[in-house]
Amino acid sequence: MTPLTPADLRARLGQEIATSDWVTVTQDMVNTFADATGDHQFIHVDPDRARQGPFGGPIAHGFLTLSLLAGTFLNAGGFPTLQTRVLLNYGLNRVRFLTPVPVGARLRNHAVLQALDEGDGYVQLTVLNTIELEGAPKPAVIAESIFRAYL
Repeated sequence: MTPLTPADLRARLGQEIATSDWVTVTQDMVNTFADATGDHQFIHVDPDRARQGPFGGPIAHGFLTLSLLAGTFLNAGGFPTLQTRVLLNYGLNRVRFLTPVPVGARLRNHAVLQALDEGDGYVQLTVLNTIELEGAPKPAVIAESIFRAYL
């Protein structure tokens, strides 16, 4: 795929710019995230006890699901390649965790370009992400992410 320029992106404002591949949330992913963050709540890391809890089994941390925006969904396919030296996370707006994500579930992200602002040597992208939970009536997460692409 030919890398996109800021002008190419500007023409796609308000449009879906990517749908990622499906990503399966595994217990290993959840455990690794728990170890990295220190969040070892039983609903995430103890499958036997979690089956007795409100969700009927272990669920992913909300922040684990959100963190997939930082790399997994960008690298899993679909997100446009930009003519850039480096792409950095700049921030998040309006994050909502709508549906718990059971371990073993599949997720994919739908990214809509909401804004593109040009600065000195960079382009800032605001992207509305809807993280779809396969088979669920509502998304797992909706979040605006902000990226800076340094040219």
